[in-house]
Amino acid sequence: MPAIKFNLTLPMTSLHKVREYAALAEDLGFYSVSLGDHLFVRVPHLSWGPQVPHLECFMTLSAVAATTKRVRLAPLVAVVPFRNPALLAKMTSTIDQISGGRLIAGLGSGWFPEEFEAYGYGSPSDGERIDRMAEAIEVLKAMWTRDEPSYRGRYYSIDKAYNFPKPVQKPHPPIMIGGAGKKVLQIAAREADIVNLVSSSQAANRKGRFDKAQLRQRIDLLHRFARDQGRDPAAIEISGFPFVFIARDRSDADATARKIAQRNGFDEVEEARQSPGLLLGTPAEIVRELRARIEEFGMTYYMVSMPDAESVKLFAAEVMPEFTR
Repeated sequence: MPAIKFNLTLPMTSLHKVREYAALAEDLGFYSVSLGDHLFVRVPHLSWGPQVPHLECFMTLSAVAATTKRVRLAPLVAVVPFRNPALLAKMTSTIDQISGGRLIAGLGSGWFPEEFEAYGYGSPSDGERIDRMAEAIEVLKAMWTRDEPSYRGRYYSIDKAYNFPKPVQKPHPPIMIGGAGKKVLQIAAREADIVNLVSSSQAANRKGRFDKAQLRQRIDLLHRFARDQGRDPAAIEISGFPFVFIARDRSDADATARKIAQRNGFDEVEEARQSPGLLLGTPAEIVRELRARIEEFGMTYYMVSMPDAESVKLFAAEVMPEFTR
């Protein structure tokens, strides 16, 4: 089993905040930091709308690459249809160069229709977006590894699309695919080093996300597809994306858990505590829940998101050492 890793999702409202949290993550020993790839966000139950500032993922990631030294860098995850994959190959190769080989190539097909329509990308079906992601991965791998890369597919074509300098990492940066639909899992079984199992409903952090039984089914399906591809399922690292609400005091932790459960439409607090999309409680409670998820799902890479710096510090001080010593 891979080592247990923790990633801190960075706030994207300002470059100052991004840099502050990236430096904090590096100082506290997080394995990686990530940035979401949205052009704007709308989360009604949090009163987040298009007017909330939201920096562009890759421009911001390059700034983080230049101001950090150790922590790895991940788009969580790049919406492939937003960018021609030949350009994305140049962008990811450049960030890997800037960072000295610290990029994790997080890739996804996108899920937020309003965003696509607002920026002129039309209304591609789920199937088309996923097919575009599959083709884009072929383009990326060709440009990352070949001297004179060419490819011709239904959506994308390149002809001697030279890509120098190539990524520092060989043969290429690790590929992390985000999603959990059947078609996405088939692609991930063939291409991914890491799979971040998240549903579009979880991305909005509302009830309707996976419960543990559904998560187990998705992991089993991924493993079956991997074996069909002739791959060892153990070669694919399983990642999750929990929102963490941590408090040192038990009464504060319980009060927060009740508020989060209600805000996200759960009937019972325990239902929220058991949701793979949340981690709620005191440090000791979160440690127990993480150990249970590692044992049950083999999930070893946690892309955590927290509401403030004090929560980040408490998590790093009292949760992470239990798994990273």
